[in-house]
Amino acid sequence: MSSAMGDTLSRHLALSARQAPDEAAFAFVDFDTDGDGTSVELTWKELDTRVRAVAAGLRRAGAVGERVAIVAPQGLDYVVAFLGSLCAGAVAVPLFPPDLPGHGEKLAAVLADAAPSLVVSAPERREAVAEFCTGHGITSPVRVVSVECLEQTAGTADTADTADTEARTAREPRPEDCAYLQYTSGSTRMPSGVEITHANVCVNARQALDAYDLGSGRNCVVSWLPLYHDMGLMTGIVMPLVHRMRSVLMDPLDFVQQPVRWLRLLTHHGGTLTAAPNFAYDYCVRRVPPEQRTGLSLGSVAVMINGSEPISPRTLDRFHEAFAPSGIRRTAMRPSYGLAEATVFVTASPAGEEPTVTPFDRDLLARGIARVAEPAEGGPLTELVACGRPTDQEAAVVDPDTGRRQEDGTVGEIWLRGPNIGRGYWGRPPDGEPFGAVLESGDPADPAPRWLRTGDLGMWHDKQLYVTGRIKDMVIVDGTNHYPHDIELTVENAHPAIRRHHTAAFAVPADEGERLVVVAEHPTAVTDPHTRLDEVTRAVRRAVSVTHGLAVHDFVYAPPGAVPRTTSGKVARSACRARYLDGTWTAVEASTKHAALKGSGAV
Repeated sequence: MSSAMGDTLSRHLALSARQAPDEAAFAFVDFDTDGDGTSVELTWKELDTRVRAVAAGLRRAGAVGERVAIVAPQGLDYVVAFLGSLCAGAVAVPLFPPDLPGHGEKLAAVLADAAPSLVVSAPERREAVAEFCTGHGITSPVRVVSVECLEQTAGTADTADTADTEARTAREPRPEDCAYLQYTSGSTRMPSGVEITHANVCVNARQALDAYDLGSGRNCVVSWLPLYHDMGLMTGIVMPLVHRMRSVLMDPLDFVQQPVRWLRLLTHHGGTLTAAPNFAYDYCVRRVPPEQRTGLSLGSVAVMINGSEPISPRTLDRFHEAFAPSGIRRTAMRPSYGLAEATVFVTASPAGEEPTVTPFDRDLLARGIARVAEPAEGGPLTELVACGRPTDQEAAVVDPDTGRRQEDGTVGEIWLRGPNIGRGYWGRPPDGEPFGAVLESGDPADPAPRWLRTGDLGMWHDKQLYVTGRIKDMVIVDGTNHYPHDIELTVENAHPAIRRHHTAAFAVPADEGERLVVVAEHPTAVTDPHTRLDEVTRAVRRAVSVTHGLAVHDFVYAPPGAVPRTTSGKVARSACRARYLDGTWTAVEASTKHAALKGSGAV
């Protein structure tokens, strides 16, 4: 790993352009104009030429050392703008367009926090982005520019010589410089921008490449993940650049509309690495019917990363059962764990091994003790998927109250340290929470043993890390801990008129202490939710009571799209809880109940 410590993405790009100029580097498959997809490609030389032109344009605009927000749709312009910002010595801020449904407020908040000097967008979106900034009172950007405009500025006859001179004399970014701000998804709090250095991102790419066993041979990345998301940025841009392998990108919406498009690209390109959150694999099982699976050939897929949210053993089974006839191997399915504060990658299941699923005693697990349960015992159990081991970084399970390491089999907070850990949150003191933690056995005066507190709960078992949940999401009722995703899974299985992966369980204060509230969306196929309300409510209350020994204080049966999600697709439980407490969910529930009464003739 030491060789990566002096790396920057700028140097990797220059090396690839020099050694393999005509090899395909990045491609974007556009399904808007052609249902079968039209591919637009850049070679390493073409990519380098465009990136250097954008970097020259940014330097001339005074962006060196300043934040440059990338507010553009998925595509090659996004790749060029991001890399151009890094090569210019600016601090990139990868974001999303204003038309991403339900996330306008977050975009405005991030732009206000990052205070970029420039906002870069695609030519066709520039005016819309400028109007968004003006409409939300964001005055810090000097201007909103397009990638095309920056390239033209660097390439005009009267500036070409100046730009060339500037490019030769410009200082290369140093490994210790901040490369970009990775804003967190905001699943448990307001978004914060993690300062990721050039060294952080290069070393994390090497860690991931080693973990996924991509150290040799020819591979290709296929990704629909948003490039503004940490996992999408790493798999879609950074790993291909560091490893010099082709990257084939598509728009997330094109996946949502027809997930078979993703699988067809995996079929077309050999030796692929791809990644997706857990829900995407279930989504493929539901939305890719048998007739669309004909012609799929997934036997050459090297790695299918499953991460970013809790991994369901049933999802692994369902996906493998559905696509085993298409050649998918269980050993290609790689449960993983990571977070933006660690650049992204932390652990992965061992290469060449099938995912490990272990049943634990649910009651003991709620008390922080991991004991393997045998199904024959008949007691309540929770199946967890192992997320493997870290690569060239350290992970410790720590008592969050005392700062002491926990023994194997004991649940605690996951703490991390290594060269991939970001240097802090933008605009906040360095070594502040959660970046400056010290183990109880450490010396507070010694800066070396500083750890990152992840806020995630987990434990070591049989030399693998198991992630059990988020500290802030824990449902505590009558002094007993309950993991919200366990409750949500129970709710989703309680009745077919509940939409999978669109439920939220959380605790709210009541006169008698904290009590459980569940919000669940109904599927779009349910056009008469008011007639189902009583039946679904009874099923949910019964299932939660039997499985978890909990009473549901309130149940909200919400329409599709009502449960808020983060920009990375996770259910935003804290936002759900806030909406419930401010009366939003009460109003939804009251409307449904009124419709039910009206339908019965009672009103």
